[in-house]
Amino acid sequence: MNIAGTIGFLIMLLAGLVGLGIQIWALVDCLMARPADFERADKRTKSFWLAITGVSVLVGILYTIGAGIGFTLLLMLAGCVGAGTYLADVRPAVRAMRGGGRPQNPYNSW
Repeated sequence: MNIAGTIGFLIMLLAGLVGLGIQIWALVDCLMARPADFERADKRTKSFWLAITGVSVLVGILYTIGAGIGFTLLLMLAGCVGAGTYLADVRPAVRAMRGGGRPQNPYNSW
């Protein structure tokens, strides 16, 4: 294997590990939330988000094992989008319902 191929492989492996870390973070946070908080935040059910983040972690593991070979790169990106959607949209709303987050509108604190 030449040096360029090795560097490319290591970059893809590093990107996969970072993505897997984000996906695991989303899954663990979803596991710790209460089901009622999802309903009060007017988001989908906890089981829906557990399925999204769980499949995301599975895809992340498969990608990291194969290190970006073939079609798994597209699946890894889809998994990161699912986990990122949970972390950016659902998690703040659920945390606000359990009292651990900032208010939804930052101008309410004035």
